[in-house]
Amino acid sequence: MELKEIIQYYRKKHGWSLETIGDYVGVSKSTIKRWEDGESKHIPETKLEKLSELFGINVSACIHGTIKPILGYVKAGYDLYAEENLLGYEEVSKCDAGLGDYYLKVQGDSMNGSRIYDGDLVYVKSCQDVKSGDLAVVLIDGQEVTIKKVIKKKDTVILMASNPAYEPRIFIKEEIRRLTILGKILHVKVYF
Repeated sequence: MELKEIIQYYRKKHGWSLETIGDYVGVSKSTIKRWEDGESKHIPETKLEKLSELFGINVSACIHGTIKPILGYVKAGYDLYAEENLLGYEEVSKCDAGLGDYYLKVQGDSMNGSRIYDGDLVYVKSCQDVKSGDLAVVLIDGQEVTIKKVIKKKDTVILMASNPAYEPRIFIKEEIRRLTILGKILHVKVYF
């Protein structure tokens, strides 16, 4: 995640002006604007610490990839409409930092057989395609987002739940265009 994205998010979330952030950090509003536009890449560590205080996150860790955003909810089931809402951040190991891009919080029980439970976080690598048998985040009709096992056969894609209480959804030929792969599930963080 880049500093400009972090500043843009928190300015929008709190309605802060460039001047408000600049006053807190101890720099001019034009400096904050350059950071927000991505024009300045070398920010003193003391200024990153002040931004961390203001935003309530470790900005340096976000920039260096050891903290990933939780971008919103994903349904382990169907009928959750796609909406990106930053829910917070989750720390990852240095080893995992380069593998994935973001977390999503799971709602529902259709993937219980894959040990993905309601309230868990799934770590996602952004991609536009997965192999048959992979667990993926799939957007249906540009609105509904779900986690399912993607089974590919000739002219057919099956979205398979791992809970037998849920029927598979089958997309044939032209219907496949209704699906967009958003990412591959790398692992799950279980929360009790």
